[in-house]
Amino acid sequence: MDIQGNTILITGGGSGIGRALAEAFHARGNRVVIAGRRQAALDETTAANPGMASALLDIEAPSSIGEFAERLTREHPALNVVIHNAGIMRPEDIKDGATDTAEATIATNLLGPIRLNAALIGHLLAQPKATVMTVSSGLAFTPLSLTPTYCATKAAIHSYSNSLRYQLRNSNVQVMELVPPYVQTELMGEQQKNDPNAMPLDAFIAEVMRLIESQPDAHEILVERVKPLRFAEASGNFEAFFQQFNDQMARHAP
Repeated sequence: MDIQGNTILITGGGSGIGRALAEAFHARGNRVVIAGRRQAALDETTAANPGMASALLDIEAPSSIGEFAERLTREHPALNVVIHNAGIMRPEDIKDGATDTAEATIATNLLGPIRLNAALIGHLLAQPKATVMTVSSGLAFTPLSLTPTYCATKAAIHSYSNSLRYQLRNSNVQVMELVPPYVQTELMGEQQKNDPNAMPLDAFIAEVMRLIESQPDAHEILVERVKPLRFAEASGNFEAFFQQFNDQMARHAP
């Protein structure tokens, strides 16, 4: 992926990693369009970044995605990069028998990117050069038991990214997967944003941008902080690592 000269859609671009990525790409001269459910967050981000565009999108609602894609490509015909960043992460107690959180998480984190990708892939294939960037998580590889469906959707996104990359191997569309660690955002509330155990957001984005610039053909973007989670299975000591990781995270849970 070229780090400059693109027209980029970033879902979930009004806050957290999405906003920080949008601002980093915008600062490098790319045309950036952020999408999300909250107009106020989109307005605040674009006001702070003159020239950045925005569009409302409820990624959980399948009926809105086709119309969104049609409007987006009409208004931004040079669109050549899509970053599927929108997501939710909520604790679940499997013992209570409820599935509302699981269903909302699957709709947003997994079906949303799949549906939006399907709606935009024809346009991307028509571009001289294009990139689809999915956003999974270190928790795709070492699950956090507090958020089982979130971790499962991110594991599915990793699998989907590999299949998508293979299917598009002879096309002009590159597939990259961004794999964040635990980052200081409000994904799970104010506590996470201020948690000293989480990676500072600005440090994460700076490392991500350096990696994209230095490894433009990479399949996965892995900052150093995420590698223990990413490669736990390969270490041959996964069970012990999984237990230690979940015990540690449980001690810091609200």
